[in-house]
Amino acid sequence: MLRITVHDNPESLTFQLEGRLAGLWVRELEGCWRSTAASQGKPVLRFDLTGVTFIDAAGRRFLAAMHRLGAEFVAADCLTKAVVAEITKSPFLGCGRPKREGKSQT
Repeated sequence: MLRITVHDNPESLTFQLEGRLAGLWVRELEGCWRSTAASQGKPVLRFDLTGVTFIDAAGRRFLAAMHRLGAEFVAADCLTKAVVAEITKSPFLGCGRPKREGKSQT
C-alpha cells in the first residue's frame, strides 16, 4: 500500500509518500502527479520519501524520470538514501557504522 499526501505550497509542490513504492502503486502515483503537477506551475517539485519502506524497479524508474524533470528528493533511512544517490548519480557516503563499545584492540 502507498499513501500519497500532496502539500501544495506557494513555492513548492511536495508529494509525501508512505509505504511501498512498487507495482501498481507506482502507476497510481504517476496518475496523481500528472493530475496535480500538470495544473501547477510550482518552481520546486519534491518527493518526500521518508515514509517509504520499499522501492521496486518500477518505483526507481519513476523517481529517475522525476529527477530528469528536476524533482528533489527527501530521504531519511540508509536504503532510501542509497536509492536516491543511485538515481541522482550523487555520492553516497553511507550511514556510518555503529560504534562498538569497549576497548579497542590494537
